[in-house]
Amino acid sequence: MLFSEFALWCEKIEQLSGRLEMIDLIAGILPDLDEEDLPIFVRYIRGLIFPDWSSVHLGIGPNLLYDAVAYVGGKKRSDLVSFVNQIGDAGKAVEAFLLLEKTQQSHLFSSEELTLADVHAIFERMADTGGVKSQKEKMRNIRLLFQNASPLDGRYLTRLMLEELRIGVGEGNVRDAIAKAFSLSPDLINRAHQVKNDLGEVARLAKYDPDSLQDVVIELFRPVKMMLAQAGSIQDMTEGSRLVCAEYKYDGSRFQCHLSGDRVAIYSRRLEDLTTALPDIAEQLRKVISGDVILDGEVIAIEDGRPMPFQTVLRRIRRKHDVAEHADQIRMIPYVFDILYRDGESLIDLPLTKRRHHLEAALTGCIAPQIRSADPRELEDFYYSALDAGHEGIMLKVPDSPYIPGNRGRHWVKCKPEVETIDLAVIGGEWGEGRRAHYFGSFLLACQDDQGRLLPVSRVATGINDETLALLYDLFSDRIISRSGKEVSFEPGIIFEVGYSEIQKSPNYESGYTLRFPRFVRIRDDKRMDEIETLAMFTERYLRSGSSTDSPLLMRK
Repeated sequence: MLFSEFALWCEKIEQLSGRLEMIDLIAGILPDLDEEDLPIFVRYIRGLIFPDWSSVHLGIGPNLLYDAVAYVGGKKRSDLVSFVNQIGDAGKAVEAFLLLEKTQQSHLFSSEELTLADVHAIFERMADTGGVKSQKEKMRNIRLLFQNASPLDGRYLTRLMLEELRIGVGEGNVRDAIAKAFSLSPDLINRAHQVKNDLGEVARLAKYDPDSLQDVVIELFRPVKMMLAQAGSIQDMTEGSRLVCAEYKYDGSRFQCHLSGDRVAIYSRRLEDLTTALPDIAEQLRKVISGDVILDGEVIAIEDGRPMPFQTVLRRIRRKHDVAEHADQIRMIPYVFDILYRDGESLIDLPLTKRRHHLEAALTGCIAPQIRSADPRELEDFYYSALDAGHEGIMLKVPDSPYIPGNRGRHWVKCKPEVETIDLAVIGGEWGEGRRAHYFGSFLLACQDDQGRLLPVSRVATGINDETLALLYDLFSDRIISRSGKEVSFEPGIIFEVGYSEIQKSPNYESGYTLRFPRFVRIRDDKRMDEIETLAMFTERYLRSGSSTDSPLLMRK
């Protein structure tokens, strides 16, 4: 497939509003793709360049991209940036810029058409480029792409490189399209995706080896999405004297550990490889593990025997230099609470109680404490012991539940003090005034709809101290896509946890909702963009807040 064909399909999909229309269109394209193009197309149509499980990134920010495109057009970056600021969409701005420049200076551009595989090979070269000369080499490759790109190609190349395709194709749409294209069960495709964590590979198997989809298993050093919890209560979980497993809920960073022989890897909740950032955690786990395993756990920072805030963990994870020195300064402890794989056997379909037996057999330490009880009062005492120890609350888990990668359901429930928080993507900001004059003073937040589109819901400006202001400026200054007066739009990718007093209906935001008294809590560096609040979840919160004021916990008498 030519990349220009891919761009035309993207444009057509972008114009569709119905989910079923979108699924039908994608399902009609997939059977005609060959073994090389099929997985690439499936990933790209979701706005991904590499598989979900991969921690590889292009490392391309807006500034580098604008410099390369402006060079191709024989103009200054400021000329392109003015297009971006006028249009507000980097992809469409680059398209308009290339259209103008190709009309005026056609001699500057090559006529060689790139295939989808050609583009992917260039992306792989860019991702592999490191060291002192990496920016120059990436610049050269970006220029090569745009010299051979039509204006429409430029729209989607830009969006792919900035990881925001914006055509409304969600993960569920692609799963359903694969099932329809190859006449397979959606449940089979969903299950294979949970295990392989790569819809591109699942699509390839669906076309060329569908029988193998029944037998896919998780693999070492190919991380899967982590099972998630939803808010709940002790009362609900123990109704009818049901037994539950209870563990502390830690205020740390979730991790997945893969170990085989001498090799150990630590992955974040976003499936980024943190092994070099957390060498002390890798070593602690290596000492207590026997055999080949995949583990799920949480790492926390400790000072004087008490847990420290998550931001302390975040500073360690983000550190790129003097890692060993800071490992001595900030003591980190891993707590392991689940096991997914042991000595060649996938354990995710086993009930939690049996997985716990495997966990205790494979580890001699670092195991998170757990109690099992059907008594609400005993569980409430456990909850308060967690708070007294400095933890966030407790997790309640169904004893016979399997481990479902990426699932957020009633199998796992979290109980915390009743302060409502929500995880939202940061898509824009506004320059501050006074002491915030040289920083971003407020941030525009968004949830996602069922097709993955980001919908604004609120702004947040309170709860941010001077240290965090500086951190956020460093974090976002290279993510600016466009400017308009004091307003800026950011390349999505950073998530905030935000507290609030109430969700209200609002005609001022595209989502139809807004937050009353929003307050910044922390950066959720451990979350992926597809894990932010959905519009459906937002609606559920709104309806729940209007119909019930019950506490999620039994109140202590």
